[in-house]
Amino acid sequence: MKIKTRKLPYGEVLKLKPKKHKKPLKPLFILALVIRVLSFFELLGVGFKYKKIGMDKLSKKEPCLILMNHSSFIDLKIASALLFPRKYNIVMTSDGFVGKNLLMRLVGCIPTQKFISDSLLVKDIFHCVKKNNSSILMYPEASYSFDGTATPLPDSLGKLVKKLGIPVVMIKTFGAFAYDPLYNNLQKRKVKISAEMKYLLSPEEIKQKSFEEINGILKEQFSFDNFRWQQQNGVKITEKFRADCLNRVLYKCPNCLAEGETQGKGTTLTCKNCGKVYELTEDGFMKAQKGETEFPHIPDWYAWQRKCVKDEILNGEYRLCENVDIYMHIDTKCIYKVGDGVLTHTKDGFSLVGCEGELRFTQAPELSYSLYSDFYWYEIGDVISIGTPKVFYYCIPKTDKDIVAKARIAAEELYKIINNKE
Repeated sequence: MKIKTRKLPYGEVLKLKPKKHKKPLKPLFILALVIRVLSFFELLGVGFKYKKIGMDKLSKKEPCLILMNHSSFIDLKIASALLFPRKYNIVMTSDGFVGKNLLMRLVGCIPTQKFISDSLLVKDIFHCVKKNNSSILMYPEASYSFDGTATPLPDSLGKLVKKLGIPVVMIKTFGAFAYDPLYNNLQKRKVKISAEMKYLLSPEEIKQKSFEEINGILKEQFSFDNFRWQQQNGVKITEKFRADCLNRVLYKCPNCLAEGETQGKGTTLTCKNCGKVYELTEDGFMKAQKGETEFPHIPDWYAWQRKCVKDEILNGEYRLCENVDIYMHIDTKCIYKVGDGVLTHTKDGFSLVGCEGELRFTQAPELSYSLYSDFYWYEIGDVISIGTPKVFYYCIPKTDKDIVAKARIAAEELYKIINNKE
């Protein structure tokens, strides 16, 4: 999926009128029907099946908060299949409104910025529930999983559940990550997909529990491992491109410790520094062609990288400094390419300097528990995103080395260290 872009000098972009906040609309039934019909064909192709647990407790017109894990682009189609004809608004990243603002609003989407405190979002959610009697579909992880395991949930989620006081429903997918993992450049595999829709919390249960207890329940529900699921269920990924771009996730070689030298191509991941080759098997394991396989399980490899990043931070060694192309999001007309600059990330947070010195922006590490970073963002390139609710900067690294996953890990670890989360 691509996005509309336009080159415009930074100074000219600053003169543009920023997007005005508007209350979310009631979703149009006719558009929900169209989405349901269009979703049918792709879901038919993946043999989609589902089961519902305890959903008889929820009346058809009773608003609820629907929480769903975020695995791939097919997630919204799965939600449509499970929820139709229920009326619901969708919390969605604001760049998804670019070039199609009216359509997204009529569908019932609520814009927000990822990993940035947004008080207007809470007001919009309450407006949908209390005024429009609409349910809310939310992907609380906010970003797709890199390694197939859950990404952090915001501490504020339990407070939101407590304040809303409406039933909470959980949708969990199985096979969606294996079908279209983010690292694999939108190359879809032949995998069957299923889902489970469960009535998780009643209004009475929510009243009785503290928001810390609610957060604990939600964290448990969002504990999953897609590669483990593949292995335990005997799911074979036979496509010859299954390791393409796996270097985006596994950027550090456990044999020689070089970073940014791995290359995923075909069915193998090769370190260009030491020459060691690992195969991504049809069963979802990593297997060294020669010598020891340090991490047969991809999430274990990723967790080791996380430990290495944390050690760098604690030892005062972590530093990212890269030349980047800079895009800005001001309104819903397009994403503006404003020039280039240098993005720096240290224990003090992010610093972006560019556009011939006109642009200077900093973001403290304690402001966000994670980082909006993506692979192959709108088919432009890998991206690291920082900003405020009013203006967002999308930084496309010019380096050939993979830094996006490490930047997200570092942002998460810095937040935990600074806020004493460990």
